[in-house]
Amino acid sequence: MTDDRGQAIREARQILVVEDDSELAGMLDYFLRNRGHQVTAVSNGVDGLRAVMAQDYDAILCDMVMPQMAGDMFYLAVRRVRPHLCERFIFVTAHQERPRVKEFLNQVREMVLRKPFNLDDLAALLERLFRDVKAG
Repeated sequence: MTDDRGQAIREARQILVVEDDSELAGMLDYFLRNRGHQVTAVSNGVDGLRAVMAQDYDAILCDMVMPQMAGDMFYLAVRRVRPHLCERFIFVTAHQERPRVKEFLNQVREMVLRKPFNLDDLAALLERLFRDVKAG
């Protein structure tokens, strides 16, 4: 489907951003909303868990190192209460070489975006995730 200018109209998606860096969370919120998505942004895994208990999301962008509940613990909690959402994670981290983070990411095999990243790379990962979820 295209609009009058011939640009592709993207389906609005519900995206949860779990990121403790308020500047990065704000930038992600702005970028995703400008692409037509609806965004819920929270600063830790505890609030992220509350959000996923309240509604489904088409994608979850999740930082790995956060206060209160790190990304790995958030993912494992989501797996227990809303397992169908686990295929919708994109982990965002600058700490992929920390032993705990590295081991976790190797175990779950979900998509990972390494900080710092280009917004075009984020957009490409989201498109791939939406395609994979739709096909699966």
